[in-house]
Amino acid sequence: MDNIRNFCIIAHIDHGKSTLADRLLERTQTIKITEGQMLDNMDLERERGITIKSHAIQMEYKHNGQTYILNLIDTPGHVDFSYEVSRSIAACEGALLVVDATQGVQAQTISNLYMAIEHDLEIIPVLNKIDMPSAMPDEVEDEIIDLIGCKREDILRASGKTGEGVDDVLKAIVERVPHPVGDTKGPLQALIFDSVFNSFRGIIAYFKIENGEIRKGDKVKFFNTGMEYVADEVGVLKMDMVPRQVLGTGEVGYIISGIKDATEVKVGDTITHVNRPCDKAISGFQEVKPMVFAGVYPIDPSEYENLRASLEKLQLNDASLTFSPESSVALGFGFRCGFLGLLHMEIVQERLDREFNMDVITTVPNVSYMVYDKQGGVKEVHNPSGLPEQTLIDHIEEPYIRASIITTTNFIGPIMTLCLDKRGELINQEYVSGNRVELHFMLPLGEIVIDFYDKLKSISKGYASFDYHIDGFRPSRLAKLDILLNGEPVDALSALTHQDNAVSMGRKMCEKLKDLIPRQQFDIAIQAAIGAKIVARETIKCVRKDVTAKCYGGDVSRKRKLLEKQKKGKKRMKQIGNVEVPQKAFLAVLKLD
Repeated sequence: MDNIRNFCIIAHIDHGKSTLADRLLERTQTIKITEGQMLDNMDLERERGITIKSHAIQMEYKHNGQTYILNLIDTPGHVDFSYEVSRSIAACEGALLVVDATQGVQAQTISNLYMAIEHDLEIIPVLNKIDMPSAMPDEVEDEIIDLIGCKREDILRASGKTGEGVDDVLKAIVERVPHPVGDTKGPLQALIFDSVFNSFRGIIAYFKIENGEIRKGDKVKFFNTGMEYVADEVGVLKMDMVPRQVLGTGEVGYIISGIKDATEVKVGDTITHVNRPCDKAISGFQEVKPMVFAGVYPIDPSEYENLRASLEKLQLNDASLTFSPESSVALGFGFRCGFLGLLHMEIVQERLDREFNMDVITTVPNVSYMVYDKQGGVKEVHNPSGLPEQTLIDHIEEPYIRASIITTTNFIGPIMTLCLDKRGELINQEYVSGNRVELHFMLPLGEIVIDFYDKLKSISKGYASFDYHIDGFRPSRLAKLDILLNGEPVDALSALTHQDNAVSMGRKMCEKLKDLIPRQQFDIAIQAAIGAKIVARETIKCVRKDVTAKCYGGDVSRKRKLLEKQKKGKKRMKQIGNVEVPQKAFLAVLKLD
């Protein structure tokens, strides 16, 4: 156990974590690097150049004649995947804090650092990308010293691209990260920190052993679900899975026990022996709190059960996804899914399409609101269609976040304007170092859900970094905006919005839908309504056949007769005709400016 080191790599997005991880694997001769980003093996990760999943891999490193086993977990840097990071941190004793020498400390760096400090991890600061012409190593070192109070000589300089300084990083991991501690003779306690679904072998759970040991063929049980299994195969994670006969305290590995049902494995659960169980489960992670809710519906209603199975399998690999069944008048049966953010929602939709061939429609994302009625009762509402009648509501509370934005001083003006437009209030601003400033805002979560992050990036030319955490609920003046097509409400397009924005939003939605809904044989009235009051209207004119073309000359009553006949037909069509809303109309409503 003295020769085991478990560590993870944490950083802001695009600071070079995965490239540095590849260099570490190359130096320890774990793998041959044939193409960039060996750990980011999902197509989506490679296309977008981001890490979505944390990846665990074992390396062997010789130092002073001893062979050390290093278990590395590479983590995502995007705020939407912070739950992946918190789970990786729980399975480690140390963390490499990677900071880009060209960009300095950014919001997610600070947020991940605090998470690591809460778990008492040994922090090794690494200054990456020092080979870049625009690197500012001395200024960024000052920022790191301000942030964690370390000595200047503790900061390692490295480059994931050229491989410079990688040996120093490996040496520091062996010398500074403490080895795992635990009772090797005690009852087995292993924390599940991730799992994947394999269509041939069932569910594979990844764990870290806190106490005891596990052997192939042992009878094990999962503490919280109480289910019992036989460990058909245990082993360690290299680039592929490598089976072993036994794994001891402090090791990170996987277990295959032929589990078929996705609901039986919970990330954060504890594995123990059946005949010698541990007294209590390891305190794993806090429950994940979804920030954004959206309905996910199959395009073909008969695919409902397949969608459920796909979501369950996806949930194994992405524990921060939550879902529950719901139905909609316009779209039939589907699921209300909770996501950690908009990027997370986009990635889940892409993965459903690529990995499970599921074509889905996603509705407008919402946050959850607390609705207080006049009798003093309270109800949590995720969906505008679940809102009680306006006459019964006393008041509505919406979730607020405390946001921290780090940017350079020349973008303070536009960023403040953006936040104040989104009903934000400035709490304070602090100068971090040089010309960099950290702004703290209180913002309603509903306002930042859709396009806040994109706008922040574009007005700051990509220089602002953003991080947030939930800060309770506050009363708010909200209105439910309904969209009616020919007098019928489309529940998938209804939205909860602030009263001041409701009328302009209704107008924009009507204009947008007028462009997107194809013309029919009859007039379509698109209306936006708040309660019983119509606030905006657009009409899509019908496609008409020129029935009077064959009348040339003669009495006008002949033309009148044909037009009256056509009018009756149109009226009848309007009664039986229904309007199909195309998928791109649902998506376009999200992008309303």
